[in-house]
Amino acid sequence: MTAEADYLLRIADDHLILGQRVAEWCGRSPTLEEELSFANVALDLLGQSRVLFARVAEMRGDTNEDELAFKRYEHEYLNVKLVEQPNEDFAHAVVRQLLFSGFMLPFWREAQESMDQTLAAAAGQAVKESTYHVRHAREWVLRLGDGTEASHERTQEAVDTLWPYRGELFEVDELVQRMMAAGVAPDPAGLRPEYDALMTQTFEEATLTLPEKDWSQTGGRRGIHSENLGHLLTDLQYMQRTYPNMTW
Repeated sequence: MTAEADYLLRIADDHLILGQRVAEWCGRSPTLEEELSFANVALDLLGQSRVLFARVAEMRGDTNEDELAFKRYEHEYLNVKLVEQPNEDFAHAVVRQLLFSGFMLPFWREAQESMDQTLAAAAGQAVKESTYHVRHAREWVLRLGDGTEASHERTQEAVDTLWPYRGELFEVDELVQRMMAAGVAPDPAGLRPEYDALMTQTFEEATLTLPEKDWSQTGGRRGIHSENLGHLLTDLQYMQRTYPNMTW
């Protein structure tokens, strides 16, 4: 039971942290339409995290979803490093979203058959949401990559910066192996062909070049993060840290 809670916490953390990153575009998006689109993506991600945090809290019995989301220290978060990377510009935001959602769409599709009923139920709705996330991010990558010289350069820079973070999504450690054996977790290797095909097709159409070096960042699942997460948590946790146990 503890292992299953730890596994679900990883997924919840991924969506909480990326949801916070996407929400940072509120009031900063390049158009009103994108203001609404990014807000909806952030709400989808935070909603997915809430379902899983509630399940983890239920399994552990000594916490709740708010404490899990807002009252842990940096090293206690188990998200992949990709989702904590900052919003350097709009190109970075949409490339990061594509790299993440391109993995989560087939993940959620397979997770509908999970032995964990909460994960399976969440996956049913998340498939629909992730389908939109992929389409939205892909359309922007195509538009920016095959757009002006300036937009192409910025998008290529985003690809070069973020590409090494995608590999952590496919890492299989002892915990993932146990969850796969228990029928809780999809096999990441089985998701790779669809993911690679989407990335190859999208970046080729966008006239973008994929980095030749195929090495990956790692450590997020073990609580080893970039300095970016600490800065993000100062915003995310401010209210709970300043006014403990506050209720509306």
